Amino acid sequence: MIARAALSLALLGLTGCGLQPLYSGGSSGPVATALARIEVAPIAGKSGWLVANALRDRLPESDGSTPLYRLQVTLDDQISGLGVRRDDSVTRERRTLRARYQLVALDGSKVVIDDTAGSDAGVDVVGSEYATIAAENTALERLSETVADQIVTRIATYARAPRSAP
Repeated sequence: MIARAALSLALLGLTGCGLQPLYSGGSSGPVATALARIEVAPIAGKSGWLVANALRDRLPESDGSTPLYRLQVTLDDQISGLGVRRDDSVTRERRTLRARYQLVALDGSKVVIDDTAGSDAGVDVVGSEYATIAAENTALERLSETVADQIVTRIATYARAPRSAP
């Protein structure tokens, strides 16, 4: 009985906290309509191709209307050795993917968002060079997805703000 009352009070407290769903309104809500009006500029390199595809996968399909924003991304993809044996051979690598992105309004080229996103992953260096390269590529694919998630989340929170409702 006491536990039920405590749970009821906790749930009652949550109703006044001001949290609202980010994607309220579904595909016709302010966030989805703003995200659908973004075009992703080409990004250089293999990592750029992966990030651009991940971004396009996360952004809603355009309804055919002209884009309002262009997303410009510059990437920094690095691999550095971490674990080193006595014979100076690397046993572990760290792959880091950092992105600087800008959301530019196409009606006057005003930069609406200028931010960074990034993530890193550890890669074991094994005796097989093929296995190591495959692990590095898998890490890059995962990092691309993570960076794309961060970028879209940041843009969605901006689109949710009352000042930027399209």
